[in-house]
Amino acid sequence: MTDHRTEEAARYRRLYKLAIWRGKNGLRERQLMRQPLCERCLLAEIVEVATVVNHRIPHRGDWELFIDPNNHQSLCKPHHDSDAQLEDHGKTVISFDANGWPL
Repeated sequence: MTDHRTEEAARYRRLYKLAIWRGKNGLRERQLMRQPLCERCLLAEIVEVATVVNHRIPHRGDWELFIDPNNHQSLCKPHHDSDAQLEDHGKTVISFDANGWPL
């Protein structure tokens, strides 16, 4: 499978392989322990286990943004792979609460 990311993105994607992120008691694990449920599902009153840690503000290689726990959010894979990716590319995503009202 071909990776269509830019060379710049390929460089900062390496950060996700570091022990500080992936290792035992790393940032990813700590975030999922702090918030084990998908934050976006919870807004709609849906209980779904989070399996991905996303950066609220895309870090684009900025170390401080990468490691900042306040910039981490727990998401389920469907929310990460759809809404979060669209937002990272500058798109507006409208979410709805449990009553169908836009958030």
